[in-house]
Order: sequence, then structure tokens, then C-alpha cells
Amino acid sequence: MRGRKRKSAARQIADGDPSKRGIHKLEERLEAEPKAARGLPPCPSHLKGHAQKAWDFWCEELDAMGLNCRPDAMMLEGACAAYQTFVEMQEKLQEQGPFSPKRERNPKTGQMEVVGARAHPGFAIRDRALVLLRSFCSEFGLSPVSRARLSVDHVDNTEDDLLAILSRPRKKKRDSAQMELLITTESETVQ
Repeated sequence: MRGRKRKSAARQIADGDPSKRGIHKLEERLEAEPKAARGLPPCPSHLKGHAQKAWDFWCEELDAMGLNCRPDAMMLEGACAAYQTFVEMQEKLQEQGPFSPKRERNPKTGQMEVVGARAHPGFAIRDRALVLLRSFCSEFGLSPVSRARLSVDHVDNTEDDLLAILSRPRKKKRDSAQMELLITTESETVQ
């Protein structure tokens, strides 16, 4: 799907219903949204090394943000696998260098000869893994921009409640004689 991602009903309510859909319709939509079961399963046994560390780290972070939902486990598994691929390719590039030899067959001798250098093919693999990782992290709220998009400020409506405003104690009005006395005593203390 192209274009801007759809805002959640909770986010639209927190923003004050900028699209003017009606708060009641947004609340109905919020109630109709499916609620996922909480808690991620343990790390899958096939994730090893950096992927397992990423799983453990992201599970803690998602738990702290209140986004640890069981149906998201397979998406998180994909993010961990992409992270593992990224780290492995980065280490390989550091070990082997940024260039690899370009070989061609010599028509006279029939032997493969080095005729130049080209970019290491690991760059394409590493960069693709990074793109996948970024898209997974965006969905989970694991990047600064996505956290800002997912955050929902709970609006405290107690101050705006008409009953709360009307039930506040009223300030007493001072009559004009008291005000004149107050003004004259303040002017004398200033001088």
C-alpha cells in the first residue's frame, strides 16, 4: 500500500479529531479494533548469536512500551533474522575489504584472469538486510520516528468537564470600598 500510513483511532482521538469524523465514531472504531494477546513467546531455537541477542533486547523494549503482542512474534523473528544478516555481511566486508577482483576468461589461454576490481557483492546483501530491518523496526515502534507516530497522549478531560468547572469554589468579589482601601495601603507602602 502506497502513501501515508493510516493513523490509529486512538491517535486521532488524542489529536482532537482533526478529520472531523466525530468522536463517537472514532471511539466505536477504537472499540472495534482487534486486541491481541499480550506476551511474546520465548526466543525461537533456530535464532542464534546476534539474532538471539536482538530478540531478547527487543522483547524487553516492546514489553516496556506495552507493545509485546503474541501475533507479532513472527514479524519480530524476521527483524532478528535481518539483523543477523546485516551483522554477518558487515563483518565479512570488514574482513575481505570493499572490493573484489573482477575476473574474465582470457580467450587466448582459456584461463581466468583478474582484469579489474568491482564492489564487493556483500554490499547489496547488507544494504537489503538493512532496508528490511528498518521496515520491521518501523512497524514495531523501534525507531525514533515510529515511536513518535505510535505514541498516544492520554488527554485529561477533567479540567474541561463542565461539572468540574461549575463545582469549583468561586472567588469572592471585593466591594469598591475594600478595593480603595487596598489600593491606598499599597501605594503608601511603595512610597
